Amino acid sequence: MKNVRESLVISSGPVGRVIAIAAIIFVVAHAVLLIGLTSPEKFVFDEVHYVPAARQMLEPGKPSELLNPMHPPLAKELIALSIAAFGDSAFGWRYPSALFGALAIVAVYLCGLALFEAQQGAACAALIAFFNQMVFVQSRIAMLDIFALAFGLLAIAAFVRGFREVRPQRWFALAGVGFGLAAACKWSGLFPLAVSIAIVAIIRLLQGWKTAFADGRASDWYRPDRWPDFKWYHFVACFVALPALVYVATFVPVYGFSPADLIEAQRRIFADNTTNAIPAHTYMSSWPSWPFLLRPVWYLFDKVDDDHIAAIVFLGNPVVLWLSLLALAACLWDFIRDRSATAFLILSFYFGSYLALALMPRALAFLYYYLPAATILSFAPVHALRRERVPRWLLWAFVALAGVGFVVMLPISAAFVGTSMATFNRLMLFQSWI
Repeated sequence: MKNVRESLVISSGPVGRVIAIAAIIFVVAHAVLLIGLTSPEKFVFDEVHYVPAARQMLEPGKPSELLNPMHPPLAKELIALSIAAFGDSAFGWRYPSALFGALAIVAVYLCGLALFEAQQGAACAALIAFFNQMVFVQSRIAMLDIFALAFGLLAIAAFVRGFREVRPQRWFALAGVGFGLAAACKWSGLFPLAVSIAIVAIIRLLQGWKTAFADGRASDWYRPDRWPDFKWYHFVACFVALPALVYVATFVPVYGFSPADLIEAQRRIFADNTTNAIPAHTYMSSWPSWPFLLRPVWYLFDKVDDDHIAAIVFLGNPVVLWLSLLALAACLWDFIRDRSATAFLILSFYFGSYLALALMPRALAFLYYYLPAATILSFAPVHALRRERVPRWLLWAFVALAGVGFVVMLPISAAFVGTSMATFNRLMLFQSWI
């Protein structure tokens, strides 16, 4: 069923080659994301919350009332460092997002290498993720999500690499650090950590039950001989202690070393993220609608003149996201029929990142909450189009089609491009998109 045989260890090329390709991806993505970054020069959407909070961190002394206490501090600390370095301007606010947006695309490439163990598959996944439009838009606004995404994807890449190793301790430890940094940006960074814990727990549970497939293969997602030297204390160190230490360390510059203040900060974050005492929002949407892109979020809609607008919409590239749902079905089929480890990991991290949001008691939610799952979805078409009997050119054709969709949507993805009302009306396929 597979074009590339899955095995415990398959080299995807010399380390130097991987570093060189990752560097090229970073430089190109970073350069593209910087184009027109300062347009507009005013606050866009939730920048009104996060930029003042970052500014406050640069003030001397401890403030009597902390701005934006509902989220952990790391992403706001990074924005504050940028303001200190580049000035209190649109570039200073947004540069860290562009930097971490480029890192997120590199992380997709590294995840692709760990999943597919092939350079072509990894490169295609990175291109699809960039053309998805969601990463592009979120990398050009001073919000928290792109930081959590980049750290989370780097952690997933380390976890998947460790998943395939006989001795995964080093990779799982790196994953733990990444998950801690992701959670320190936004608590949604805890979701992929929870998925990783669940995967390890399920495998250990089946091993404890002496479960084995009658025709066991090296490509199976579960094997009774997986990680023979990975002990319970390794698990605690990698997935509990390291993430917790890294997470707490990011609070120290803001809250100091007071245990009472650190505990109160966590209580406040929990309370603010579970309350329903928040007014309804024009662009709010519910989690079942996100894969179908029923309700986007308009970050900016400015009239330039009678016939032209400057717009930024967080929507996603329909070509990528709708067709990738079909590819997700192919992953499910390969997991059930072939017990594919690659399909298992894609499904686990996609549904874990997406369905965890269904458990949130907070009613106010937006399409951009779907960003991590939508980015992980980029791996599904790569997996589906690298199967046996699928023409080799079809994957690159899908990448090209995704690129066309990205270009078509660019006028409503970047404010500096601008568009006419006629083009805007053509792009709004559904009334709910307005």
